[in-house]
Amino acid sequence: MQRASSNNKALIYVNIAVLLFGLVGLFAKSITLSALEMTFWRVLFSSMALAVFMIITEQNFLLRSKKDVLIIISAGVVLALHWWSFLGAIQISTVAIGTITFSSFPLFVTFLEPLVFHGKLKLKNIIIALIILAGVSITVPEFSLENKYSMGILVGMFSTFLYAVMAIFNKFLSQKYSSTLTAFYEQVIAAFVLLPLVFYEWSRQGRLNINEILPDTNNLIFLLMLGIITTALAHTLFISSLKYIPAQLAGVLSSMETVYGIIMAVIFLGEVPSVREVTGAIIIIGTVLYTQLQQVGSRK
Repeated sequence: MQRASSNNKALIYVNIAVLLFGLVGLFAKSITLSALEMTFWRVLFSSMALAVFMIITEQNFLLRSKKDVLIIISAGVVLALHWWSFLGAIQISTVAIGTITFSSFPLFVTFLEPLVFHGKLKLKNIIIALIILAGVSITVPEFSLENKYSMGILVGMFSTFLYAVMAIFNKFLSQKYSSTLTAFYEQVIAAFVLLPLVFYEWSRQGRLNINEILPDTNNLIFLLMLGIITTALAHTLFISSLKYIPAQLAGVLSSMETVYGIIMAVIFLGEVPSVREVTGAIIIIGTVLYTQLQQVGSRK
């Protein structure tokens, strides 16, 4: 009974997290900074918010072993590259392309999770992952490196692979540490990884004056929302859910970010998706709903 309650809570957490992730595309299009700079401020503000929360709630900051330190450093590096490439994919193309591409996440997790945790690769999960991949491929209008949509999809696929790797790291860490602690260290490390890169960008642009480096008021407001709401809160909820549900299921449910992202882009940005994008999204939605209903039904 307690296990079922924990699973239900984990499903609520992951769905709230994915809804918040769906807001990221709006910020990526609204903030007038490069994807690299945006990612740096995002993880910096997020890690600061998490540090304040952990101090207020008197949480322990200590890690238990050198192995855990190495894993969490690796996860932080992967997180930095993932968010940089994800925001870049959206800026290159559209919110719809970026979020639809992200829905290929279960494809990578389906094969990575059994490999790392020595589990059994299930045919059902392979079929689900391939259906989702088919939904993504439908959105490609014409494959060409000169086509911004094709480039957006390629960058987005790379970003998604990195997120699948990070989910495996988080699956391991969630069994030993709180989601807040894991998210805090990953984002602190991501900030340190991105600092020399963003500093190089500032110096190349001749922006070494503090007033030129700091975001203006409009960008700052959006960056704070991006860092605190869609990163610190959403990332913590997502990691927390991995303690009770498989990374494969969390990955499939993450595909709903596509739906939320497209709907919000239509409402707030006027980015109306093409017929191809709508078709791909419908395939993904159907697969996600089917998987979630099966998960709920299997516990009754």
